[in-house]
Amino acid sequence: MPLSPWFLLLEFSSRGYGGFFAYVGKYWSTALFPALLQKDWVALETFDMRTRVEVDFTQNKDEVMQGLYRLYFPGFSESNVFDAILETVARLKDVQGKKSIVVLASGVDTFSKHTLDQTMKQLRQSDVTIFCIGLGRAFQELCRHERWNGQHAPHGLPAGGKSAQNIRAGNRGYSWFPQFAGEMPDVFRSVAAFLRHQYSISYSPSHGAKDGKFHKVKVELVAPDGGPLSIVDQKGKKQKYQIYAREGYQSVKSGVGD
Repeated sequence: MPLSPWFLLLEFSSRGYGGFFAYVGKYWSTALFPALLQKDWVALETFDMRTRVEVDFTQNKDEVMQGLYRLYFPGFSESNVFDAILETVARLKDVQGKKSIVVLASGVDTFSKHTLDQTMKQLRQSDVTIFCIGLGRAFQELCRHERWNGQHAPHGLPAGGKSAQNIRAGNRGYSWFPQFAGEMPDVFRSVAAFLRHQYSISYSPSHGAKDGKFHKVKVELVAPDGGPLSIVDQKGKKQKYQIYAREGYQSVKSGVGD
């Protein structure tokens, strides 16, 4: 069973000028592999109007690279990113370890069966970390270079669809919006660093309520005396920190599954 599973979820649609997002996402995603460790497991999945697992979990990075190279001609212009993310989260349900999904997409959702609110609700109950890499700025740069007005981009694509920001805001996750290919190695090094320095904690509610409601959980770092924790560098200068954790948990309603 994978211990450090990465799911590379790539939009491979004909959206954008000549399938821009499909081809840019395909080639930019290759920058992920130098950031992986030999023990890491990775799978490749693409989506347009539906998802396709191109390569299942493997520690053979060359196999996944070959899976990317086999992607030639995107078919549909749809990009159902909400459905794709939820389907991928479902596939990871029984996988052990620190599970993560790396999404490279335009940030535009065409006509997913799930709305943004429904997607957020399900993601709040997930233990999967999502890394969103939006390709909208790269497309804007292409439009600027080709002297197109970003508000009237080819194929009717809005200049900066940012569903990725909404996904990140609703779940334990992170987002980047690179403009050039040269930014990708640093992006993926950041992704790897986040995963290498994650901690797993557990929580059991003291009241044991089973009301079927969503309960928020706040995670804080505290000093031994119970006060706020202060982190300093080697020179004694205070350092800022930010905690990323699940917002809470969905309680099982009493009588369900008993």
